[in-house]
Amino acid sequence: MAFSGAPILDIRKLGLSIGKFEILKDVDLNIHEGEVMGLVGESGSGKSMTALAIMQLLPLRARTAGSITFDNRELTNASEEAMCALRGDDIGMVFQEPMTALNPVKTIGEQVAEGIRLHTRANRSDAENRARRILDRVGLPAARFPLSRYPHELSGGQRQRVVIAIACALNPKLLIADEPTTALDVVLQKQILELLRDLVDENRMSLLLISHDLAVVTDMADRITIMRNGEVVEEGETAKTLADQVHPYTRQLAQASMHVPARARHKTRRPEQPLLTLTNVCRDYPGSRISLLRHAPPFRAVNNVSFSLAERQSLALVGRSGCGKSSLARMVLALDPITSGSINFTGTELAGQSGSELRHVRQNMQVVFQDPYGSFNPRHNVERLVAEPLHLLDKAPSPAKRRELVAEALHQVGLDARDIEKYPHEFSGGQRQRLSIARAIITRPKLIVADEPVSALDVSIRAQILDLFADLNDRLGVAYLFITHDLTVARAITDDVLVMHEGKIVESGNTHKILDDPESEAARQLVAAAPDLHRAIRRRLAMQGE
Repeated sequence: MAFSGAPILDIRKLGLSIGKFEILKDVDLNIHEGEVMGLVGESGSGKSMTALAIMQLLPLRARTAGSITFDNRELTNASEEAMCALRGDDIGMVFQEPMTALNPVKTIGEQVAEGIRLHTRANRSDAENRARRILDRVGLPAARFPLSRYPHELSGGQRQRVVIAIACALNPKLLIADEPTTALDVVLQKQILELLRDLVDENRMSLLLISHDLAVVTDMADRITIMRNGEVVEEGETAKTLADQVHPYTRQLAQASMHVPARARHKTRRPEQPLLTLTNVCRDYPGSRISLLRHAPPFRAVNNVSFSLAERQSLALVGRSGCGKSSLARMVLALDPITSGSINFTGTELAGQSGSELRHVRQNMQVVFQDPYGSFNPRHNVERLVAEPLHLLDKAPSPAKRRELVAEALHQVGLDARDIEKYPHEFSGGQRQRLSIARAIITRPKLIVADEPVSALDVSIRAQILDLFADLNDRLGVAYLFITHDLTVARAITDDVLVMHEGKIVESGNTHKILDDPESEAARQLVAAAPDLHRAIRRRLAMQGE
């Protein structure tokens, strides 16, 4: 689609420095009315800082150069009063993590109505009525989502819809969406992206979509701007830019987004005794209190789940948010009790075991979490963090031996033993995830449960971490239970897949067979919603008749 006339947002030669660090260097970017611009690049490339510069939400020490013109108004020298009038009215912003963008002690009705009252001087009743209409529009109908609900009572996808409602309540001319679907499952991601596209089409709104997912951007954006190290390296019509891949960095991002680790397949016969066996496992949670005398029936989060996992096997557990994946993982890790059924690991029944009895079991079972920074104590150095599982060993190693084991684990995951005295904040996101994996392998476990370990990483770092998982599977023979909503990750790293829906396993078998030809409706929905870069490029080129 060609866009004519003057752009509504025009950024020219934008430079940004904080202290002695140069963050942005001569950035040029423009967006026309009704256009979707995709802004992509690795973590630290300057995408979010560009968005914050547009909103004038920069740190106090920040210094800018160049020009940011919005609707014929220069923003770089605008007063805070002028920017407050623009933010939320003419420019809306959707942040990556909705729970941090929402006030936990205010109802969703109050939070949507707040901006309406501020910018329009509407009374409380009129503002609440408008809030109700926009919440209905973003898929949160009054019958199920009254204005009196609080953010913690909503799912991740529902909270993201509230944030979009706040950003779009006054029909802004420009909406900035910074990684709006990163933590959502593929079905919810598709729904949120379709909602954003509908809002753009209905209101002739411009959209700056910031993402590290090239497939998502290709599906959504009319044009794309690719950034690296604070600079724009390529810009153009989305499908043509990603099909031609003129700039080497564009090729690097495209290859990383479709990366499949090379894996040495071990053809040895699987042992007769599986490493992990689940038999008719159920998990109930108490129902909410209806009255002082009566409670709602319990909610069954996991319903009669049975499967087995062999040594060296890599098994994916996929499904939509809320389907029971994390509840099942917590029971496998013996962190939550099972309501009924059996979980047997290395010949030991986990149900009913005490903490001391589980100590030997946990030596052979470790976990890698989605957010490595959140799983580390920021006051502990690398040696202490990585060595934490060593208390599970029968005999605690000496300080010298402990340091040797930590250094070996760091080497196994591609980090330098000299990093042993550093702290988590001194590492990048990908390096912190490598530290998580080092901590998981230090006891030489037979099983690692990986809960969305790459969902928050950009495509290049994700490719490196997937390579690392594959390499450890080959070298150390560790088995994986890989929990993910990203089917490209499941396809790249796992031998077999379990599809979970509403607490049940609805399909299981070879990963490629199920993802290429799903039989269950739940699996078909996941596959249909999963973004695919090649498919997105072909579709856009076909639409343009190329």
